[in-house]
Amino acid sequence: MAEQLNILEPRATEKSYLEQTNRTYIFPVALNASKQDVAKMVEKEFNVTVTDVRTLIRDGKKTKFSKGKHAYPGITHRKDKKYAYVTLKKGDFIKVFDTPEEDNKTSAKDAKADKKAKADKNAGKENK
Repeated sequence: MAEQLNILEPRATEKSYLEQTNRTYIFPVALNASKQDVAKMVEKEFNVTVTDVRTLIRDGKKTKFSKGKHAYPGITHRKDKKYAYVTLKKGDFIKVFDTPEEDNKTSAKDAKADKKAKADKNAGKENK
């Protein structure tokens, strides 16, 4: 099994948001992680059923460096990154983004509760 997969949470990007419509979530994983390891970790951590795992390795970008004003600049590479595209069983989901509808519902409930509390408070003052 891989050392550590570093699965903390799915990527929260525009592309990953579009992938979620197909029940696919994108996770950054360790370079030595296998598809089976990724599937086991996602099922264990999020309590879902994984149906498919696709992986890709993005090569690190070239970066230039220099050892002084007149030194010949060299080229090095950043680290490679590995991502796993995990597809879940129909009906399973992982909450990544907060939907605005949920926020509006809770704030509307809070607003109604506050309004009712103020009305009760004012009614109590009038009776005295």
